[in-house]
Amino acid sequence: MASTRRLKPKIMAPRKHGPEFSADQTWSALSKNIREIQKHNAANLSFEENHRFAYNMVLYKRGDMLYSGVKQLVAENLKELATTVIIPAFPTGTNDPTMQSAEEEVLLRELRKVWDDHKSNMFRLGQILKYMDRVHTKAANVPTTHEMGLSLFLEHIIQPPIKGHVVNAILKQIRHERDHITINRSTVRQCVDVFLSLAYDNTGTTIYKRDLEPLFLEESKIFYENEGRHLVDSCDAPEFLRLVEDRFIEEESRTDHYLTSQTKQPLLQILEDNLLTPHLSSVISKENSGLDVMVDKTQYKDLYRLFRLCSKVPTGLPTLKSALKASIVRRGKEINQTALGEDFGDQDDKDNSAGQKDVKGKGKAVAKSSGIEPAVKWVQDVLDLKTKFDTVWKDSFNSDRDIESTLNEAFGTFVNMNDKCSEFISLFIDDHLKRGLKGKTEVEVDAILDKTIVIFRFILEKDVFEKYYKGHLAKRLLQNRSVSDDAERGMLAKLKVESGVQFTQKMEGMFNDMKISADTTRDYLEYVSKTTAPVIELNVTVMTSNAWPMTHSASPCSLPPVMEKACKSFEQFYLSRHSGRRLTWQHSLGNADVHVQFKARAHELNVATFALVILLLFEDVGDDDVLSYSDIKEATQIEERELKRHLQSLACAKFKILKKHPAGRDVNSDDTFSFNNDFSCPMKKIKIGTISSKTENSEERKETRDRIEEERKHQMEACIVRIMKNRKHMTHNDLVNEVISQLSSKFSPEPSAIKKRIEHLIDRDYLERCEDRRSYNYLA
Repeated sequence: MASTRRLKPKIMAPRKHGPEFSADQTWSALSKNIREIQKHNAANLSFEENHRFAYNMVLYKRGDMLYSGVKQLVAENLKELATTVIIPAFPTGTNDPTMQSAEEEVLLRELRKVWDDHKSNMFRLGQILKYMDRVHTKAANVPTTHEMGLSLFLEHIIQPPIKGHVVNAILKQIRHERDHITINRSTVRQCVDVFLSLAYDNTGTTIYKRDLEPLFLEESKIFYENEGRHLVDSCDAPEFLRLVEDRFIEEESRTDHYLTSQTKQPLLQILEDNLLTPHLSSVISKENSGLDVMVDKTQYKDLYRLFRLCSKVPTGLPTLKSALKASIVRRGKEINQTALGEDFGDQDDKDNSAGQKDVKGKGKAVAKSSGIEPAVKWVQDVLDLKTKFDTVWKDSFNSDRDIESTLNEAFGTFVNMNDKCSEFISLFIDDHLKRGLKGKTEVEVDAILDKTIVIFRFILEKDVFEKYYKGHLAKRLLQNRSVSDDAERGMLAKLKVESGVQFTQKMEGMFNDMKISADTTRDYLEYVSKTTAPVIELNVTVMTSNAWPMTHSASPCSLPPVMEKACKSFEQFYLSRHSGRRLTWQHSLGNADVHVQFKARAHELNVATFALVILLLFEDVGDDDVLSYSDIKEATQIEERELKRHLQSLACAKFKILKKHPAGRDVNSDDTFSFNNDFSCPMKKIKIGTISSKTENSEERKETRDRIEEERKHQMEACIVRIMKNRKHMTHNDLVNEVISQLSSKFSPEPSAIKKRIEHLIDRDYLERCEDRRSYNYLA
């Protein structure tokens, strides 16, 4: 059964009949209240009433009247404020900087006061006109109350000439602060905020960005162009750097406190381009205060400031590195000139007593007397220079790796300008290992050896150093002159780390020969003690020919029978135990202890083997008899150069065992000699030092260089064969580059020299040239 539902009729509330709406009356009341708000008399006004007035006008479709009326009231108020508040605050144009700053501050403060008043008014109006903003402005596509307020402020306040005066006031405030006149930063910041809050409708660009920042940057550019020229002309380098760094700090602070961060980068770029970069090179090279002076005076803080500033600009560090390299190379050249200005001919050792005295004097005079002072001084000067710049690098340059590379490159440049660098370094090590390490702790010894390795790294021709070092090491070992075996082996270990096992292999063989020789000598002495012992007691070092650097030839010498017999005795013993070996005596490397009876007393003399041979000639000669130079030469068969050296040692030093007629320092072919029976000395044991040339003369250096060049030929050929055996086929350029790469740890071969070695190997059928004439094949 269908049911029906009865709907109740809707009862409408009766319409209330109030007074009829009048837009003119409503706007009259509302506008009066808006003027009271603008006069800061809003306390007694009813928010609800004013809101209802605005609401009704929009509700009754009179929003356009409301909007235009409000706009007119705001514009009139802003015009009045501009006329009565801002324009009267324009600066008067006084020439007094302090008065100028005060007037500019007043203008900026008044502008901010008007802005704050306008914002406050627009906020209150925005509360009353919320319904208009929500309904009418969207429908009419017009700006909201807030947006309208900004636009009107821009139109009636930020306008010529007000804008120009305000912008100029801000710029002058910044200029005053740059001139070290105190300003109210807060006031400037408040006005900058106003400029940042206002934007042009058509572009959206803020007033700050379009009207203030470009002028500020342009003025900054002009200011710092002039400032840079003034500072570089009137300040020394440290003062210039301090003031420039202060400017960077000031400008960063300025952008952080009262400008804006978006201005920081272009502003700092202006400082870099106009204040720092153009003058950096001039400041670094200033004659009485630049980089060189700061380094010499250990002005590490100023140098650190220089490094910081150079790090700011792209050309800064390259300029600094270039100046550092030039400074080091210049100083290095002076060190080279000082050393190479010395006489490197045959330099005479002083007598042994002078040497004894100098050893007590910490070894300084020893270097001079032994003829190696220039070498020792050169290395020490280089080490001192390296220490100085290492300290600068650590304390001032932040241990920057690029700068470290530049320093090492500079040291390598001038070190290798000295053709004698390898010899000098070896002599320096030789001097320290012979006497310079006495009394030092292991830590001190290791520190000295580490310093020598520093310079060793710089030299390019390490094979030349190897040649000299092996020679000096051999003499130390043979003459038992090393202060410490541990120091010797420590130095060898450091060289092995730097240059590899092959570099020190032969040197280690020399140490091994010394150990074996000690055992052989002990066995020989046991052997001869059971038979007829020779008159002379021998202590022999047997040197393996390929390990020692001086076994290529023996200096001639005719030994007295008693010495010849002793040598034969050892030969028979040694060869009986080692078949297939041959002994060649190196008398020039030996020394002997001999008892000599003088009129006053007997002395035990330590002399070189050649000196002993000469002394034995006077054994059967009367006190008043003489032997001529030619007699001695004929009897001993010693070559002339060696003979003169040893005669000088015996007759021309303080310990004059022989008398030279006529007296003098030099030995000539017409001189005669006699035994000095009247010789006396308080010491029983006397070491007769040998006059020697510690640094090579030109002839010896040429001979050494020729030997090295010959060895290099063999090394290049061996390297080429080793590479081709592995690769089988290579182009010429690839082969040359590979040879240079593999041999660079010893020396830097010239491509032309490598090419000659390749041609030589082709002639000997190790390689063959391919048809393209630009590559090679290996022939097994």
